[in-house]
Amino acid sequence: MFRGALTALITPMRRTAGGASELDEPALIALVEAQIAAGIHGLVPCGTTGEATTLSAAEHVRVVELTVKTARRRVPVLAGAGANDTAHAVSLAKACKAAGADGTLQVTPYYNRPTQAGLVAHFRAVAEASGLPVVVYNVPGRTGCDLLPETVAELAGDPRIVGIKEATGDLNRAARLRELLAGRSDFALLSGDDFTVFPFLALGGHGVISVTSNVAPQWVAGLCDAAAAGRWDEARALHDRHYPLARALFSQPNPIPVKAAVALQGRCTDDIRLPLVPLDRPAREGLADTLRTLGLLS
Repeated sequence: MFRGALTALITPMRRTAGGASELDEPALIALVEAQIAAGIHGLVPCGTTGEATTLSAAEHVRVVELTVKTARRRVPVLAGAGANDTAHAVSLAKACKAAGADGTLQVTPYYNRPTQAGLVAHFRAVAEASGLPVVVYNVPGRTGCDLLPETVAELAGDPRIVGIKEATGDLNRAARLRELLAGRSDFALLSGDDFTVFPFLALGGHGVISVTSNVAPQWVAGLCDAAAAGRWDEARALHDRHYPLARALFSQPNPIPVKAAVALQGRCTDDIRLPLVPLDRPAREGLADTLRTLGLLS
């Protein structure tokens, strides 16, 4: 189910007259429609890029509900539902199931520093309790916890755990996953690193959960389509076009630059919740110049 280019959606927000930050539901709906029209293969609301850690429980569920309702089964919705408390992750996953999500993305529990055995127990507990397919998410640079390839292979023996978002950017890690999971053709190997999508796919990966596709979904979807069809020259050319965009959108911690970029495109405001703050004016002007150079901003 989860193959190709899936967008790690931003969560559009706006300021009320009283100064509070609230969901911008019309902007989210328009963003989802634009993603699908551009050929994206799946949507991932409420992940890191969606500022899930600053959403209330009600907001989290509402974002998933709106994404599912707007997508109308045209593409799968893999809802972020991770937490560093297994009971909380189960609760979120159940809520995402009730909202109509096709699966949940489960990050390794952050701060707690669980052992590999603890990670196996955590992901299996979420999969069992929620009744939804689980894609595990390894991003040790944010969580302080590394999900090892051998542990992923163990988890892949559970049919409820259907893939991994591997966000280390380590191509040796990608090759090792492919080696260990050779017998599980239905287990999705998804890159979580926009810089290395092309080589990840060349090593046998099945797709990407992308930040940059918020800004240029047609490029990322086209890259994945070309790779899946064996058109490697075309895929490489799209990688070369996409690479400077990735560099621009990771100049500061995600999702600060990508939210600013989507705002520059006129799709939402650049409102972002503390402790993150919007790009300052010089950085914003530099990002705008980059987008214009790439033909992504008029």
